[in-house]
Amino acid sequence: MEGASGEAKREIVIVEEWNGSSSTKLSKTATITASPSLSIQRSGGRFDHVWRRVLQAFVPEGFPSSVTADYVPFQIWDSLQGLSTYIRTMLSTQALLSAIGVGEKSATVIGATFQWFLRDLTGMLGGILFTFYQGSNLDSNAKMWRLVADLMNDLGMLMDLVSPLFPSAFVFVVCLGSLSRSFTGVASGATRAALTQHFALENNAADISAKEGSQETVATMTGMALGMVLARITIGYPLAIWFSFLSLTMFHMYANYRAVRCLVLKSINTQRSSILLQHFMETGQVLSPEQVSRMEHILPKWTTFWSSNNVKLLHKQIHLGVRVSSLDQQEMKELLHSAGSHRKAKYLLVERKGIISILMHKNSTSSDVLQSFIHALVMAKLTEETTSVHSESQSWMDKHYKTFLQKLNSSGWKTERLLSHSIIWRANWRCEPSDDKVD
Repeated sequence: MEGASGEAKREIVIVEEWNGSSSTKLSKTATITASPSLSIQRSGGRFDHVWRRVLQAFVPEGFPSSVTADYVPFQIWDSLQGLSTYIRTMLSTQALLSAIGVGEKSATVIGATFQWFLRDLTGMLGGILFTFYQGSNLDSNAKMWRLVADLMNDLGMLMDLVSPLFPSAFVFVVCLGSLSRSFTGVASGATRAALTQHFALENNAADISAKEGSQETVATMTGMALGMVLARITIGYPLAIWFSFLSLTMFHMYANYRAVRCLVLKSINTQRSSILLQHFMETGQVLSPEQVSRMEHILPKWTTFWSSNNVKLLHKQIHLGVRVSSLDQQEMKELLHSAGSHRKAKYLLVERKGIISILMHKNSTSSDVLQSFIHALVMAKLTEETTSVHSESQSWMDKHYKTFLQKLNSSGWKTERLLSHSIIWRANWRCEPSDDKVD
C-alpha cells in the first residue's frame, strides 16, 4: 500500500486585494499567498495606485458608470471656459483697481470703499430682481440660460475693463458690470443644479457637486496663475490687453456653446415636446434624446432665425396657464362653450388666430399639464391643415396620446412632468341650473 500513513494535502490560502468605488469598476492591486511562507505580489505600479487615489478627488464615485455619457465632454469644455474666465478676471480686475485709484497718492480709502460697496450692492439687488422675473424659467431652459449666464458674465467683465476709459461715469459703468454679473450668479447656480441632477445616475448629485468643486478649484488656481503672468506681460500695453481679452472672450463663448451642445437632457420641456410631437405625427416614431439634442435650439429667442428651417417651433404659438380675465370677448365666448362641453376636463384650450391659450383647472396635476401642452401642440399643428381644429385635435389625442407616451418612455424620456414656467393662474368651471323659464 502506498502512503499508509498518508498526510492530508496541504491547502494554499490566497487573498486578493481589489480597489475601486464600484463593484463593476474594481481593479486587483495585490495577491497575498501563504505557502509555506507569506508572499505578497502587487499588481500594477505604485504610481497607478496613487493616480487612482488622486483621480477620486475629482470624479464621482463609481465613475464613469455613476454618471451620464455626456458628463465627461461637458466637464472638459466647462473647465476650459472656466479657465479662460479666470485669466480674463485678472485683466479686468487690474483695470478696475486702477480706475478706483489703487496705487495713486490722491486716492482715498473711504472713496474706494464706497465705490466698491455701491458696486456690490447693485449686484445684490440685481440678483434678487432677476430671480423674481426669471427664477421659474431657469429649470425648463437650462441650456439656454447656461449660455446667457456666461454671456452676461462676459459683459460684466467688459464693463470693468472699459471703466478706466470713462472716469466721469466710472461708478455707473462699474455698477452696470456688477448688475450683469449678478444675473450670471443666479442663472449659473440654478442651471448647474438642474444639470447635476441630470448627470446623477445613482442618486449621487451631492458627490458630483463636490467633485465639480474640486475641478473648479484646480481651474481657478491655474487661471489665476496664467492671468497674473498675462497681466504682468501686458501691463502698459493697452492694445495687447484688449487683444488678449477679446481673444479669450471669443474662446470662452465657443467653449460654452460646445459644452451646452454636449448635453443630452431626457426631461421634456416646451421645445423638446414640440420637436418630438411633430416627428411623431409625421412618422409615427419617437426621436431619441440624442437626436433631439442635435435638433433643439439653445440660443436666446432673439436668435431664432438661426434655427433649423425643417423644425417649426410650434411651442411659440402656445400660452400655458393664461389668466381668464386676459381673454377678449370672442375668446371668452369660446371658453364658456368649451367649459359647458367639457365639465370634467382638467384643462381648456382656446384658439385664436393660430395662438393656443391653455387654461388649467385648479385641481390639475403635472400629468394634466403635460397632456394639455401636447394637445395644444396638436391643435397648433392642425391649424395649417383644417378649420375644425378642436374636434380633429381631440380625435388625435383619443387615438394616439397613450401610444405617444409609451413610446416616449421606451425611448428613455422622462414623462412625469413638463418643464415649464410656473403656472400661477388657474381656473374652475362648473354648470349651474338657470332660473329662466322656458315657454
